[in-house]
Amino acid sequence: MQNPVLVIVIAQLFGTSLWFSANSAADDLIRAWGIAPADIGTLTNAVQLGFILGTLTFAISGLADRFAASRIFAVCAVLGAVCNGAFALLADGMASAVPLRFAVGFCLAGVYPLGMKLVVSWVPERAGAALAQLVGMLTLGTALPHGIRLAGAGWSWQATILISSGLALVAAAMISWLGDGPHLKRRHGAPPLRLGRVFYAFSGREFRASALGYFGHQWELYAFWTLTPALVILSGLADQGSRALSGLAFAIIGIGALGCLFGGWWSQRIGSARVAATALAVSAFCCALFPLVGDWPAWARIALLLLWGASVVADSPHFSALSARACPPEIVGSALAFQNSIGFAITMVSIQLGTAWIGGWGTSIAWLLLPGPLLGLLGLYPLWRLAR
Repeated sequence: MQNPVLVIVIAQLFGTSLWFSANSAADDLIRAWGIAPADIGTLTNAVQLGFILGTLTFAISGLADRFAASRIFAVCAVLGAVCNGAFALLADGMASAVPLRFAVGFCLAGVYPLGMKLVVSWVPERAGAALAQLVGMLTLGTALPHGIRLAGAGWSWQATILISSGLALVAAAMISWLGDGPHLKRRHGAPPLRLGRVFYAFSGREFRASALGYFGHQWELYAFWTLTPALVILSGLADQGSRALSGLAFAIIGIGALGCLFGGWWSQRIGSARVAATALAVSAFCCALFPLVGDWPAWARIALLLLWGASVVADSPHFSALSARACPPEIVGSALAFQNSIGFAITMVSIQLGTAWIGGWGTSIAWLLLPGPLLGLLGLYPLWRLAR
């Protein structure tokens, strides 16, 4: 196998395009179904809730470590593609849309955390840099529906969403062909994979520090991605429903992939903990500054949003790398899934509050996100203080 990480990260790009596929069609859904902008937050949170319950299922049951990660990834990518396609073709309002988006989220629980486990199973010695590539692809996957919408401006919203389903099927085929890596084998004499064995990971000080940093990061990240189109409009940089809006949303979210790649390269020099702390500090700076730049030139406001987009996700792979290193190898899949489940439960609160309050707060909604990176820095302190 020449480059298994490349296969995994491309599959992650294609598979995670399911995540925000509905958000790329927000304007059309609001017009066609007569729903409010806050209902788009409800659709996003349906995906988040499905992901949370899915990751809890995989983590607490130990399923994430009982079966081959490649098999779980492939099956979940196929099921996610089917549920996403059903949303495009069958949903006609919130009553039918919410359960289908929930099902997509549940399926993604077998794609994102298991993709991380696959990376560690192939290249544990450079997990931080490799996971940076993986999360970079997750970021591009999140932005991809906006890019597809920009490229096919005359297409129906259903066509955009169905393309994401097709990409997820390609991802399933790629990972089925690749299989699992040779590492992360069970140690001789390791405890059996009992129900709830994953809770053992939190007994470690280093795992707790990494997890706390991740939880603060999650308060900000997905709410920022959900609110990006609205922040662009409120900044006066594009009109609702315009191609410029799709293009800027794609750029602001997608540049996070470059942030991840740069952070992965930098981590080989200063360590994952310091990269994560730096990214948290930069995104906190952007949160604090954004509501104050209304009089800045358009290029400066765009530059700040791009800096925010690059830094807001650059820390994510390093929390996963630090957590994977801090727990026993036989529960890595379950531990990462459990950490994800708590982190994504946190995102539901910030997404719901952000989408509900942005009408009254305007650009000051950025300050709602500010406690996340600040508390993340505090939680991660034991690791970045020691430059690990």
